[in-house]
Amino acid sequence: NIRVASFTFISSGINAEYGEKRKAAIERKKLSAQLLAEEEETLAAAASSKAPPKKLTQAELSKRKAEQDALKEAENKEKEEPLHENLNRVMTDTEVAQSVEQAIAALDVKDGVDMHPEKRVKAAWTAFEQGRISQLRAENPSLRLSQIRQMLRKEWQKSPLNPLNK
Repeated sequence: NIRVASFTFISSGINAEYGEKRKAAIERKKLSAQLLAEEEETLAAAASSKAPPKKLTQAELSKRKAEQDALKEAENKEKEEPLHENLNRVMTDTEVAQSVEQAIAALDVKDGVDMHPEKRVKAAWTAFEQGRISQLRAENPSLRLSQIRQMLRKEWQKSPLNPLNK
């Protein structure tokens, strides 16, 4: 007996919740339908109140265009400011090249000053070593190659051919 009573109580609670949800859904549908009808009425009223636009003659069109042009000119005169020089384009202390040769000449190092001597150290060392190693071998035939290279390095540190010494 108790089981049956509790079952009917649960089922009646579910039915009550379902009924409330159903009523709320029906009310929402009515409200949205009412809002739609109001919006359609306002659109229809706005559309019916608009009269068709009057046709314009060529003279009226040219008159309107002249008025608009006059307004634009007046605005431009008010906004007109003196032009300032573009600092990105100012060329102070620069050379202008018209050809490839002039560009290369402009990019060359001035007054013999090498801006990046460290880039030329290896090539200068190789040239120095090839030219000087045979002379040192002739002067010191009893020394080993490693000893001759040590002497070369000491000379290289003081040599004017070393780009890092300039």
